[in-house]
Amino acid sequence: MNYAQLESYLSQPRLNRFLRATGNSKVKAQKLYRINLRVCQAFYPIMNLFETFLRNAVYNTIAAHFADNDWIINQKSGFMSHLSLAPSRYYLKGQVDKGEVEIRRKRNVVTASRLIAEQTFGFWTAFFDNHHYILVGGAPLNAFIHKPQNINRSALAAKLLRIRTLRNRIYHNEPICFSGNTVEFSLARKVLDDIHDILEWISPDLKSYTDSFNSIVAKIDQVNNL
Repeated sequence: MNYAQLESYLSQPRLNRFLRATGNSKVKAQKLYRINLRVCQAFYPIMNLFETFLRNAVYNTIAAHFADNDWIINQKSGFMSHLSLAPSRYYLKGQVDKGEVEIRRKRNVVTASRLIAEQTFGFWTAFFDNHHYILVGGAPLNAFIHKPQNINRSALAAKLLRIRTLRNRIYHNEPICFSGNTVEFSLARKVLDDIHDILEWISPDLKSYTDSFNSIVAKIDQVNNL
């Protein structure tokens, strides 16, 4: 497919950024667009595994805190309804409510495991926001038994915010190969490091397992031959 055809399907504004970044070379613009897509593609299995591992680790530590494997159901009227959460409009409770509606729409019985599966990545990262973190006694930090002593809630929250930012760009088909008008994958490289750190702090085995699916750096390095 030539540049004009690609532009007609993708839109001129979408491709213009790639064109400007490559000195108005249509050949290089198409190549950069493909590299960006390949890097995004390479992140999918890593993000998928990361979200699953993080979700389960966080859920289990909160379950231990409340001594309740069904806390996602039972705490709707507990900490999720605490008055201090009014400014956030009771975000966690609202997300659980939405999950219950969706499960019932599918004519299934509401269970903790089904509710867990219905929650977004943002639901789990929200436990590292101070107002939620306090209400569960700091339990989410217990998921990271291998972390350095100097890593606290705010350090983890910063890493998770970067990961969520890149994740949203990828899932919403936004380019991840730019910093301003400069072609670079610095955020992608930083997020990959963040993912590696967090997985290793949960268990070094998780990082090793995830690495077997990791082709991100090789895809990023293709930009050197642009």
